[in-house]
Amino acid sequence: MANWTNEAEAREQIKTLVAEYYHDFKEPMESKENFKPGDRVSYASRVYDEKEMQSLTDAMLDFWLTTGRFSKEFEKNFAEWIGVKFAHLVNSGSSANLIAFSVLTAPELGERQIKRGDEVITVACGFPTTITPILQYGAVPVFVDVTIPQYNIDTTQLEAALSSKTKAVMIAHTLGNPFDLKTVKAFCDKHNLWLIEDNCDALGTKYTIDGVTKYTGTWGDIGTSSFYPPHHMTMGEGGCVYTDNPLLNRLILSYRDWGRDCICVSGQDNMCGHRWDGQFGLLPKGYDHKYTYSHFGYNLKVTDLQAAVGVEQLKKFPGFIERRKHNWAKLRSSLETVQDKIILPVPAENSDPSWFGFLISVKPETGLDRNSVTKYVEEHNIQTRLLFSGNIIRQSCFDEIRGTDAYRVIGNLENSDYVVNNTFWVGVYPGMTDTMIDYMAKIIKEAVSR
Repeated sequence: MANWTNEAEAREQIKTLVAEYYHDFKEPMESKENFKPGDRVSYASRVYDEKEMQSLTDAMLDFWLTTGRFSKEFEKNFAEWIGVKFAHLVNSGSSANLIAFSVLTAPELGERQIKRGDEVITVACGFPTTITPILQYGAVPVFVDVTIPQYNIDTTQLEAALSSKTKAVMIAHTLGNPFDLKTVKAFCDKHNLWLIEDNCDALGTKYTIDGVTKYTGTWGDIGTSSFYPPHHMTMGEGGCVYTDNPLLNRLILSYRDWGRDCICVSGQDNMCGHRWDGQFGLLPKGYDHKYTYSHFGYNLKVTDLQAAVGVEQLKKFPGFIERRKHNWAKLRSSLETVQDKIILPVPAENSDPSWFGFLISVKPETGLDRNSVTKYVEEHNIQTRLLFSGNIIRQSCFDEIRGTDAYRVIGNLENSDYVVNNTFWVGVYPGMTDTMIDYMAKIIKEAVSR
């Protein structure tokens, strides 16, 4: 048996062994230094070392399986880093979007409460879970088109999308490239609309308005992030909802934690000293405040095991951002020689993107076919992805509501359809080396030049 004198010593010895395990068995597998052209190039992958494994082990030894000390540490550090007052972990980026929208349906918001039939402006070209909560709550998404080569909202359509029922704008930043926040925020301020920034694909992107630079996700009323493995940093699963608004913060906690009225965290009781003297709904006076529910909520908390990984990932995150920028710029420079055949991505004005991927649209007038290009690229062991749903109203999930008043469309969504037919993307994640980027560029150029 191990000769441990106390628990602290035992923990340190166990974590030392975990580090040795990483270096002996995991580090060689994760190393990209021996990459040879033709080896697999994934569009994304986790990037970690022994620190994440040690932190995960530390949480496992606590055996506090729900939200706990690591979650609190991450939320505090993340809020300070991104520049908001309040940040709360959830179990996925999709859940973050669900919570962000749910809180805007709360009666505490008075005239600004989103009710059934109210409208929310969004884009047709994006990820489904940006719009799913809108439909689930009986609100009406109003779809506008995107621009190319930014692949973000066409802000010239905002006024046409506005109606007396409009209550919010909920849109995502596309693959790290921010939408025109200056115009969108001015539009929301002018018409007293909520702004939800789906920041799941753009964590670490900076945007400047009138000389003020902030991270995306912090310009609107609520921001959301995802920590799924392909994203900018990972917890395996996980997400975050953040805001500067104290009322929205209180609502986020309620909807995330079963819809309850009490703000005591798990394992804490009677923090306010009034657990048994309140009056809620039609309940008898003094009903236990731990079991009073002011909203129809969920349990979408993260586990402390996930948060423990995130604590160490956040420390590495600035380096991740810089490597993503480097990889994106190198790939773009390499592909400039085939601009007559493909459309290369362009950063939004006033932005400093933290890139999630590298978007490419083939020019059909040259005779190129997107599927033939991606097939060639994939045959050479390079992973490709499409721009999520493309034009989402063409997806089969719309079959039962297509042509109904469950949603509205502005214009003909011409660019969203262009994306469906001609656009794909490849990765620039921080685990990629220059050799991998060079190989990708070579194969893409071959694919469009055959």
